Parts: sequence; C-alpha cells; structure tokens
Amino acid sequence: MTRRSPLVGVCLLLLAALYSEASADGLVNEDVKRTVDLSTHLAKITTEIALSNQGRSAVNSFILAVESGLAPHLAYIGASVKGDEEDDGTLGLQQTTMPGQSGEFYKVQLTSSLAAGAQLKVKVEMTFSHVLKPFPSHITQAERQLVVFQGNHYLYSPYPTRSQTTRVRLASKTVESYTKLGNPNKNDEIIEYGPFRDVSPFSEDTMKIHYENNTPFLTISSITRTIEVSHWGNIAVEETVDLRHTGAVLKGAFSRYDYQRQSDSGISSVKSFKTILPASAQDVYYRDEIGNISTSHLQVLDDSVEVEVRPRFPLFGGWKTHYIIGYNLPSYEYLYTLGDQYALKMRLVDHVYDDQVIDSMTVKIILPEGARNIHVDTPYKIDRMPNQLHYTYLDTFGRPVLVATKNNLVEQHIQDVVVHYNFNKILMLQEPLLVVGAFYILFFTVIIYVRLDFAITKDPAAEVRMKVASITEQVLTLVNKRLGLYRHMDEVVNRYKQSRDTGALNSGRKSLEADHRTLTNEISSLQARLKAEGSDLADKVSDMRLCVCLRAQIKIVKEIRFMNSDIHSTLFSGRGGAEAGWPGEGAGVSLLPGGRAAGGR
Repeated sequence: MTRRSPLVGVCLLLLAALYSEASADGLVNEDVKRTVDLSTHLAKITTEIALSNQGRSAVNSFILAVESGLAPHLAYIGASVKGDEEDDGTLGLQQTTMPGQSGEFYKVQLTSSLAAGAQLKVKVEMTFSHVLKPFPSHITQAERQLVVFQGNHYLYSPYPTRSQTTRVRLASKTVESYTKLGNPNKNDEIIEYGPFRDVSPFSEDTMKIHYENNTPFLTISSITRTIEVSHWGNIAVEETVDLRHTGAVLKGAFSRYDYQRQSDSGISSVKSFKTILPASAQDVYYRDEIGNISTSHLQVLDDSVEVEVRPRFPLFGGWKTHYIIGYNLPSYEYLYTLGDQYALKMRLVDHVYDDQVIDSMTVKIILPEGARNIHVDTPYKIDRMPNQLHYTYLDTFGRPVLVATKNNLVEQHIQDVVVHYNFNKILMLQEPLLVVGAFYILFFTVIIYVRLDFAITKDPAAEVRMKVASITEQVLTLVNKRLGLYRHMDEVVNRYKQSRDTGALNSGRKSLEADHRTLTNEISSLQARLKAEGSDLADKVSDMRLCVCLRAQIKIVKEIRFMNSDIHSTLFSGRGGAEAGWPGEGAGVSLLPGGRAAGGR
C-alpha cells in the first residue's frame, strides 16, 4: 500500500491538471440538444449548444471534440452562431490537439469575444460516413437490410455539461434493439434520450442501435473531374465515376423475374438516381465502356438541369458500376476578366446524388495554353499535386493542368473554387495562325510534289507524252493567235468600207500577211517536232490548220463579194495565182476573187 499510494497521487494530480486545463477558460455547456439523423446511409449529428462563460475574462474561441471511435469517419464539421431566428454566421475552425486526450479537436474562432458571464448559442454540424454497418453483412434478394450504429450517448466535449438531450431519427419503425440508458422514449422512428444532468467533460457511453435501413447505400469509390477552360467561349466538364453499393452484400443468385414481379424484391437495391447539373449545362452525355446509355432522362429546370442516371443493371450490395458524364458550359458565366487577369469560379464537385459520399476525388483544371501566375483559392483544405501539361489540337508547348485530390467528401463540400491566372490575349491568335500556316505548307508541298520528278529511274514513254502535250499546247496557242489575225482582217475591211482609205487598207493587209506568215512558220516547226517525236498528232495538226484557214478565208471572201470594184482592185491588183491572197497554208492555198482556191477547192 505504501508503494502504490505515491503512484495513485501522481495520477490524481495529472487528472486534475488535465481537467483544470480543459476548463481553465471557464466555459460551460449550459444546455445541449443533440439530433442524430440515421435515416440515410450517413450519420448526421446536429448539436445546439448554449455556451456560457463563467470565467473571469473574455474568451475568443472554444474547442469542439470528436470521440476516437467516430473521428476516422468524420467527413464534415462546421459551426455557426445561432441567433434568435436564423444562423448569424459561419465560424472558422482549425484542427488542434489536446495532450492526454483521444479523438480529434477543433478550435473554433468566435467573431467577437464572449465576455465573462455572457452566453452564446452555437450550432455544430457533423457528418460521418461509413459508420452504419450492415448486420447481417449478407442478405438474399428477398430480405430487408439491417444496420448497426455505435455512437455516444453524451456530447463529447472538453467542458462540463449541465443539461443534455439526444434525439435519434431512424429510417424506419423496425428496430431490432437499442441501448436504454436513462429510460429512453421511442415513438415510431424517433428515440429520445435524456435529459442527462451534470455530465463531466470527455464523458463516453456507447449508444448502439440495430434497425432496418433500406435507403440507397451508394458510395463513389473514385471520381475524376476534368474541367477544360477555353477562351473561345466554352468550358467542358467531364466526370469519370466508379460507383459501388456498400450495403449488405447480395447472397445467392439474382432473379430478374422476381425483381420485376415483386415490388419489395431487392428493396435495398438502387435502380436509378438523380444528378443535378448547373442550369446552363448543355450537350449532356452519359455513357460507359459499351457506349451511350439511352435509359437516362434529362429534365431542364429553372435553376438546374436534372439527369436521371439509370445504370444498365440494378445495383445490389457489393455490386459496382463505372460511367462517364459530361457537359458544356458557357464561359461568360464562370470566367471573369480584367485586362490580362482572369478568374475562374466553379464548383469543385457536382451533386451526383442525394446524400452522396465520395471516398476519393481527383480534380483536373485545364487552363488555356500560355496561362501563368496561377493561384488557387479553395473553400476547404485540399491536397495539391504537381502541375501537369495537357496537349490537344493546335497546342505547341502544352496547357497547364492543376491537379488536386481530396478524400471523404459529402454534400457540404459542394462549394466553389476560384482559380486566378494571367493570360496574354495576343496568344489567342496562335491557333488561327497555326491553321493558316498548316494549309500553306500543305499547298506548297503539293505544288512541289506535282511539279518535280522524284522518280529514281526515267520513263521514256512518260517523257514523250509530256513533250507532246507541251508542243500541242503551243500549237493551239499559235492557231488561236492566227484566228485573231483573220478577225483583225475583217476589221480592216470594215473600216475601209467607211473611210475609203486605200493606203490604210494596203498597210493593214501587209502587216497582217507578215504576222500570218510568221505564225504559219512556227506552226510548221512545231509540226515537224511532233513528227520527230513519232506522234500521230502531226497529221491532225496539219488538217486542223488547213480547216481553220479555209473557214477564215471563205468568210473574208464572202465579205469581199459585196464590196465594189475599187475595193476588189485594191486588194488584188497585181496579184494572182498562189499570191492572190494570204500566204498559203499548203500547196495552192490562197484567196482568190469569187471564193475559188488555186489548186483546189
């Protein structure tokens, strides 16, 4: 006894020191009203505390505590000052520690000091995930799902509590068992504990409730949310979701016949759920690895867009599915600019389904190429990963990608994130210039490819065809020029009809004859080249020359017939035989009065 008494004294001193440290600021929970909502697969605990300062000085903060059994499952915690009618404002929380005590602790900073003797009403909200355990863990398709919840009858607090009540709301009236501390009152889905008087700090007493809960036990095991920002007026959002049913695992085979015939068959399964998108969402798509899932439905409301997501099969306990949902948003509703400064304000996560739970989330925000000085403001703490680069159409050095992750999210985490960055607007011309440059290079390459010969060996036949085609093109050009001389001769004759100027007529005729003779010689030269190449086009060129010349000469002679005698004598004076007209196209071809050709028709 003499050896143990010093140890007992030391322990008592330590406990007294801890108690004095916890209540050194003189805070007391005068009245506590707890509401434990177990109607879904989440445990939502709302606590209204009348906090009294019985110390000698004002305090600026107080401590919230979470017992060690529930701390690993805590998804959200928030505190606000409760006024007479509604909440006055949200209070800031910062995680802290208390030596010698188990659990998690959060320091709540008050907006104004709580004076000595004053009282303050505070509302605390906590949401816990994966605390409802299916029991039994395996059920058949026809059985109902039972779950077990283990919590604390008392408010786990570092301050003494004068009076406390706990009200538990269940999902159904069917309750297998529940703890009966303080002779609780049960009324349908409600179990009321208390009031408990003069509860010591850090008091714990296990509250265990075993009841029926057939609500959807859906859990998003992982979600990857990609937000791609474009300064051309669009923001593309895509979510890749891995979803599983975390309720009691299905035991035995699944019967589609019983499932459709009996309304209570598979009552805890999930057929569909609603995803809420922003009101301006458009071009919504919902697909999986197989393709588009046409059983989904879309409803456009005034303030949102609802998508009824219906998997290809109902989800039972232990089953999972994978799908992709995406949509487009107009950038003017979410992207703000001031000069070269931009700010993107969007949700960090969407409303996937009611009372959602996300085990792991990855958010990727793809900014335009050239964005710099990137800064992110988040509503709560997230884990930033190293920035990445994303390459898409017409990118040169890559688009910056912000990557962030967070675990254990619920509906309260649907809040906006703000991304600030700088962007030089002149870079918007980069993509149009790249398109223009690409087409220019393409056309230039085609031109070079067509005009140059890249063959290793020569093809004599191809070269001959190319030469013949070139010579033929030259012949056609010369023939067209000679037809122009004939038309010019018509103009000379017509002018003579009006002016009766013999000198101009002779001068024009001589000039045209000289040009005609030159063109004829060139055509003859090209015809000789065609014969040299061994082409049969040489004879066709000769026939074409003769036919064209005869038609033109006959036309001129017909006009000359209607002229008077002085025009006739002027044109053909001193000329006859083969020289009584234009230089011949062949032997004996010349213009004669009366339309006769020397040496033939």
